[in-house]
Amino acid sequence: MNPLALWLLTVPSPAAPPDRAEVDRVLDALHQAATDADAERYFGLYADDAVFIGTDASERWDLPAFRAFAAPHFEQAPAWTYTPERRAVSFDRKGRTAWFDEALSHPRYGEVRGSGVLVREGHEWRVAQYVLSFPVPNEVAPQVLGVIRGAGAEARLPRPIPPSSCGRRSPSAR
Repeated sequence: MNPLALWLLTVPSPAAPPDRAEVDRVLDALHQAATDADAERYFGLYADDAVFIGTDASERWDLPAFRAFAAPHFEQAPAWTYTPERRAVSFDRKGRTAWFDEALSHPRYGEVRGSGVLVREGHEWRVAQYVLSFPVPNEVAPQVLGVIRGAGAEARLPRPIPPSSCGRRSPSAR
């Protein structure tokens, strides 16, 4: 055999680019499993060390705690129903991590947002983190924050952080 051909056979080929459709299938299956109240399928799509962050400030669960919290919801269909409207997905350079954000519709809440991270485990994508949130229009944020803080509509937003200091620690935080 030609030495060059033999050498080419030993050189690892570059990994195939990640397939966005695979990530979409996992997230769509996650939402469908919740609608179907299929707890085994739903929680089987998460990584073992996954974290779910809910809409309440106190809601940060590891997978066992989230499963325990959600168990009563999965006793009959639907556990909950979030319908994806749009989704953006990005991948790391190696194609082993995917970040997503999605606009979802909910029968009672209207538009909500999901975002998170999927990791490639073997040949499968698993949800490592899911964050559910309510998008709040900027023009009503002071009133919403007032309700959250119990201060009524008079609440004032803190001054915005200047873009030049984003990502930097303040001198007092050092």
